[in-house]
Amino acid sequence: MNVSLSHGAADPAAPFPLSARSSTPRFGLLMALLAALLLVLAALRPLSVPDEGRYGDISRWMLVSGDWLIPRMDGLPLFHKPPLSHWLQAASMAVFGITPWAARLPGVLLAMLMVAGLYVAVRRLLDEAVARRAALMLGTSVAVLLGGQYVNHDMGVAAWIATTVWCFALSLLHGERPHAGWARAGFAVSALGVLTKGLIGMALPGLVLFVWISWTRQWRKVPRLPWLSGLALFALIAVPWFVLAARQYPGLWDYLFGVQQFARYTGGGFNNQQPWWFYLVAVLLLLFPWGFFAVYEGFAGARRVQPATEKRANEAVSLAWIWLAAIVLFFSVPRSKLIGYILPVMPPLALLAALGWQRAVAGRRHAGRWFAALAALPLAAAVVVTLVFTHEAQDKLAHDVARELACRAAPGDTVYAAGGFPYDLPFAAGLRQPMVVVADWPRLRAETGDSWERELFEAADFQPALGDRLLRTPDVLDAAAHQPGQWLVVKRGTAASAGVPEGWKLAFEGTGWRLYRSDAAEGSSAAAGRTCAG
Repeated sequence: MNVSLSHGAADPAAPFPLSARSSTPRFGLLMALLAALLLVLAALRPLSVPDEGRYGDISRWMLVSGDWLIPRMDGLPLFHKPPLSHWLQAASMAVFGITPWAARLPGVLLAMLMVAGLYVAVRRLLDEAVARRAALMLGTSVAVLLGGQYVNHDMGVAAWIATTVWCFALSLLHGERPHAGWARAGFAVSALGVLTKGLIGMALPGLVLFVWISWTRQWRKVPRLPWLSGLALFALIAVPWFVLAARQYPGLWDYLFGVQQFARYTGGGFNNQQPWWFYLVAVLLLLFPWGFFAVYEGFAGARRVQPATEKRANEAVSLAWIWLAAIVLFFSVPRSKLIGYILPVMPPLALLAALGWQRAVAGRRHAGRWFAALAALPLAAAVVVTLVFTHEAQDKLAHDVARELACRAAPGDTVYAAGGFPYDLPFAAGLRQPMVVVADWPRLRAETGDSWERELFEAADFQPALGDRLLRTPDVLDAAAHQPGQWLVVKRGTAASAGVPEGWKLAFEGTGWRLYRSDAAEGSSAAAGRTCAG
């Protein structure tokens, strides 16, 4: 794919609305406003379940326990992902307090890093105005506006993957001799990707760069990369945690790489099974409404191939197409698909959308107004979705019960959970002790598939003694009902809700969960008999 870049206001293909005449302060102000909007949206809703409750509390537990080495869910080692996201979230909560906003802050910053990385790379490789438009399209996308204020690993690894690809591209396109600084930055950032989500942090950038280097015939430059210092930097950043954690839990590598990554990619026994074309639709939704301009660029560019007047620009555009195709194909292979997996393709898609806008709309009358109107659509959607979630998702959450529990329970009290796992409750209640989770664990081990139960008993396998104490069968509730300092949260509408043993007294009726106290709970806390929730 060849591209011809034009500068000048008189050219019908000139970049718009941010042309060469646009000021840097104006663009900087727009980026600051986008970041501010993300920060506001991040403060408007409680943690969602399961992901935000799960990952937010793992990070909180690091902070309150002082154990920053091992990610733990309900006190049990959870090795689904490496710990970098949790380190960042725990650090944020150490500074700003244990709140959903503080847990979301690293995601907001990483989303803006992805936007900034796109701008810097495209400005250097193509054109200032194209870079600004691409950055605005990415910044006003559903992917950034919603994904950027969501507590999980997806935005982080997407930002690291994108930055890795851009760093190596800037190095290789620097000249006949690659730029050593950009390459070393690429090695370092790739290590951060590995620390965020495992092998995917280097496998995906490696796949994209391998295909692109082959397509553009740049293999002669590869031996000139600073391999020795780059790999040393990568190892210094990425390796220590895997070594230290595996010394404490020897089965870590087999579980993290073998079960959670290789088996999840190749196997069919996991949740979220979707058709092969799922991500073809997802990318258009995530970059709505700008993704349609990328589609236009694909068709129009194929029909109107122009001479390669700017070799570096054309190689950058070919990188965008290869990047998009390679990652979409990679994630389309497994049957288990989640929309967040595809976030790493948003930067190249935004670049292609910016080029499509330039080809189709730029220079036309009122093009700037049309750009502003289209940008308003995802902005409004993000606000509406955030507000709707705040008011409509209450039946899935336990934060109302958590507030009551935080007020009435003493620090040393024991909390039992039955009928499900209230992912958001430990975070919202500020629990300092793990919950005892009640279920028919022997049967679930034999029958359950990819579920919260498997998540817990696989975590318990790393620390069996603790697992035996925290994962109990329903008979434990009979004796607990008559002991002081015992609390029970039960999911409404479940069999467990209909079968609460005698001795448990209803303390609070939440939207999605009920809170019970033992009949001896009055002696466990001065506030045990008080109603606290508003």
